[in-house]
Amino acid sequence: MSGIVFFRTADRERVVEFYRDRLGFEVWLEQDAGCTILRHGDDLKLGFCAADSEADFDTDGIVTLYYDTREAVDERYDELADVAVDEPRENDAYDIYQFFGEDPEGRTLEVQTFLHDLPE
Repeated sequence: MSGIVFFRTADRERVVEFYRDRLGFEVWLEQDAGCTILRHGDDLKLGFCAADSEADFDTDGIVTLYYDTREAVDERYDELADVAVDEPRENDAYDIYQFFGEDPEGRTLEVQTFLHDLPE
């Protein structure tokens, strides 16, 4: 099974450009109804659909991208420092190494790696 998380956006072009150019997503599908679906590898798909008004868009939730190593998180931080809201740090409660940032419309982004082995 696969899934797609959809968000309403007031500025689809700018948001799609950010996820494509800054986070490495690629356009998977353009829909005539005003939605762009992006994918990151085979594991993550996000859809951004034009909102009816600039006040009617979604910013709740967290878009989390996880990587295999701390070094990869640090590299992403170096690339995204201008949109980061904190520096990478260990989070003992979840046994992760992470930092947070924001996309152009204020959605929370999290970049992380797990500090333990994941189940297969």
